[in-house]
Amino acid sequence: MLRNSPEKPISPSVTIRVSGSLSQGHLSYLDQLVGSAIDCGLWPLLDMIYLEQLDQDALNYLIKGEGRYFGIVSCPNFIREWMQLERKRCAA
Repeated sequence: MLRNSPEKPISPSVTIRVSGSLSQGHLSYLDQLVGSAIDCGLWPLLDMIYLEQLDQDALNYLIKGEGRYFGIVSCPNFIREWMQLERKRCAA
């Protein structure tokens, strides 16, 4: 689902605000937004300060895409902690 893009962030950037819940059903649309930003020469930043819940598929999308396809700003602590735990689990 994630598009191929440059490994280094692109400048300038565009912020995509994600709030409420993020689940597998939303990922296609979010990926389209991220891809459109990249196609326009913009580095997508996901602002997730108001994200309240997400499912495992959405978590995996964020883990795989962060730093490669988009940046993450204003991420709630519970999401950042879950991402770190999942990365450690996958690395073991």
